[in-house]
Amino acid sequence: MSAHASPQTSPLSRPRTRILLPVILAILALLATALSSSAAASTAASRHTAKPTVVLVHGAFADASSWNKVVARLQGAGYPVIAPANPLRDLAGDSAYLSSVLTSIDGPVILVGHSYGGAVISNTATGHPNVKALVFIAAFAPEEAESALDLTGKFPGSQLPTSLITRQYTLPGGGAGTDAYIDPAKFRAAFAADLPARDTALMAATQRPAALAALASPSGPPAWKTIPSWYLVAGADRAIPPAAQRFMANRAGAHTSEAREASHVVMISRPDTTTALITAAARTTS
Repeated sequence: MSAHASPQTSPLSRPRTRILLPVILAILALLATALSSSAAASTAASRHTAKPTVVLVHGAFADASSWNKVVARLQGAGYPVIAPANPLRDLAGDSAYLSSVLTSIDGPVILVGHSYGGAVISNTATGHPNVKALVFIAAFAPEEAESALDLTGKFPGSQLPTSLITRQYTLPGGGAGTDAYIDPAKFRAAFAADLPARDTALMAATQRPAALAALASPSGPPAWKTIPSWYLVAGADRAIPPAAQRFMANRAGAHTSEAREASHVVMISRPDTTTALITAAARTTS
């Protein structure tokens, strides 16, 4: 057979190739456009459905591990979580430290505070437009010029005033400060009565002291006046009286829930209830 008879080299195939090539190129261009549009839509959807970062701020006589059960639940639900160490030295300084943490976070933030941590989040959130909600967990929500100590004594029922012991420490610039601890013998009754004694013995031994200066510091302008707030009242709290918590929640116009038999460490004894309130606040950002 002659080589000129081969189908692969036949001149008749060349016009067909010239006709099909633009069609093939057009199809490829359409596919590229479709893939690009799909990727853009996927990116936009991802941005829309991304969950806010939850920042959990502990209070006095505790540390960031007090949030462990809540952290596990939030992470299981897909939320990014940060639980920084609250210095517990003075309200202005503690708030400045938390502000530096917030500055490092991209995207929306749900800011959560327990106990004294509530005063810190309320003093920190102003000026951070990415903070979309404040969540107070058996926490102080002070008005301007109020302190944690003021609010503790506003209603009867706190066992803290008769449960504290103090130790002096040296300030960096000289002079002395005073740290407050809960007497280990009174820790469970005053702070965590609904937890097993074996757990509260460990908590008492590892508690983080708060400087009396922090607890006595007057609050600045409160962020709860401009940022939507949620509040979980611990109904059997012997540190911050439940009546004080209800007063603060009502004053802040907060969405309020109550764990009726919970102690002050409601995030440890009622982690599901605590997490549910935080996620309810988080849904406002979507």
